[in-house]
Order: sequence, then structure tokens, then C-alpha cells
Amino acid sequence: MPSLTLAQLHAGDTATIVAIHAEEALHLRLQALGFRSGKQIELIRKASFSGPLQVRIGTTDILLRRSEATKVKVCRT
Repeated sequence: MPSLTLAQLHAGDTATIVAIHAEEALHLRLQALGFRSGKQIELIRKASFSGPLQVRIGTTDILLRRSEATKVKVCRT
């Protein structure tokens, strides 16, 4: 199955995190928020005009910039 980035998902899609390709500071911040390989993630909504993405990991909702979301590789479930 081809891997996509979190930014390529559509609202309502669920996926599994495959990898995070980000600079150390962002990588650590995402890990602290629960972004880890193998974790299930759901895209709740995308704001218009390249605004942030609302994602859900477990019971936690997180807003991410699109530039950050492009660094998270996922695989649709």
C-alpha cells in the first residue's frame, strides 16, 4: 500500500502512522503529543485556505499546520 502524508488524507479518513520525517524539535513535539509509528490517527477536518488540520489520536484532538502534517507519513486503514 502506498504511503501518503497526513496532509493528503480527507476528513473522516483513518490511517496508521508509518514514520515522522521532521527536524528534531518538531519530531520531539509530535512524539510528546502521541505521534508514534503504528498509532492510529483520524483526520477530523481540514480548515480552508491552507489552514490547520484537526486530527485525533486516541481521545486527543490536535491541530497541526499543513507544513507539519506533510512530514508525517501514514498508511490508510
